[in-house]
Amino acid sequence: MPVLGKSLAPPEVVLVSEVRLLERVDRVMSKPPITVHKSASVQEAARLMFNHRIGSVLVVDDEGKLVGIVTERDLVYLVATGKVDLARDYPVWQIMTENPITASPEESVLEALVKMSEARIRHLPVVDEAGKPVGVISYRDIMSVISKLISAIGRRKG
Repeated sequence: MPVLGKSLAPPEVVLVSEVRLLERVDRVMSKPPITVHKSASVQEAARLMFNHRIGSVLVVDDEGKLVGIVTERDLVYLVATGKVDLARDYPVWQIMTENPITASPEESVLEALVKMSEARIRHLPVVDEAGKPVGVISYRDIMSVISKLISAIGRRKG
């Protein structure tokens, strides 16, 4: 039986995994973040996501501070449920998720993953001390770190 706090993995595997998952968010996040002003249209936000091949845009106020996020899932939900009339042009502030959960650039990838898992979200805005967005860490970014970790473990065993 495993002992609490003890890993059954070889020490080098544990070390590699700890290093990768304790890496700072600012080394993994997508930057610069794609942002829109809160008065921008929903269509503009969707166009930015499409053109940049991203799953979210961050919504900022006049001072450039994060006030919300709009994701692909938000748009699909609103269209599928009929809550948005596609013939109208809504301002993004009407559909954004306000005051989203955020990470700081200094947080670890593991901390970001825990936040995302607990909140059941795929995009985590990264903000500086002034509340201004500096990047976004996505579920895909974290899966890339984990994929590299698995490859490194495989190379060490081989």
